[in-house]
Amino acid sequence: MEVQYLLAIIFISFGAFFLLIGSVGLVRLPDFYSRTHATGKADTLGIMLVITGLIITQGISVNSAKLLMIIVFVGLTNPTAANALARAAYYFREVPWFKKDKMKQKKQKKEKV
Repeated sequence: MEVQYLLAIIFISFGAFFLLIGSVGLVRLPDFYSRTHATGKADTLGIMLVITGLIITQGISVNSAKLLMIIVFVGLTNPTAANALARAAYYFREVPWFKKDKMKQKKQKKEKV
C-alpha cells in the first residue's frame, strides 16, 4: 500500500471519528446550546478531515482544487451558522440548562412526596 493512500485512510478515519462524536453529542447533550456547540465544532473538523483525505487520494488535480474550495467554504460557513443559531435561540429566550436547575427539580420532587 502506498504512503499516499495510507495517509488518506488516516485522515478519513479521523474525520469519521469526529463526525461520530458530533452525532453522539447531538443525542446525548441536554440543551440546545450544548448540542449546537458539539455539532458545530466536531462536524466542521470531521468534514474538513474527510475532504483532506479525499484531496490526498486525488493528488494534484482540478478535483483537488474544488475540494480545497469546499474546505474553505465549510470552514467559514459552518461556525458562522452555529453562531447564528445560538444567537437566534438566545434572542427567542431559549433557556440554557444548568446543573443547579436539575438539582432544584430533584429537591422539589422530594418535597412533594
